Amino acid sequence: MLVLSRKPGEALRVGEEVEITVVEVKGDMVRLGIQAPRDVQVWRRELWEAIVEENKKAAEEAAATAAAVPEIPVIMPKKTAVGDLLAKKKK
Repeated sequence: MLVLSRKPGEALRVGEEVEITVVEVKGDMVRLGIQAPRDVQVWRRELWEAIVEENKKAAEEAAATAAAVPEIPVIMPKKTAVGDLLAKKKK
């Protein structure tokens, strides 16, 4: 983990497109401004962890449901020779 010291108004860059600026420091709270392209998702860690956990639960439930559903047998008609079909048609 990289640990940096920044004062309000100072920034750091992540890659070429993301800039994080220290907006304000009050007691033990730090306000950050994040400038990133719209296609870059920025998540609070606790929200990201909740989403990951919900996705895991949904995947487990889907797998359990799929395993619980009995497979439906496919009944195929008997193979009939073309000659048999033509003979039936003539009758």
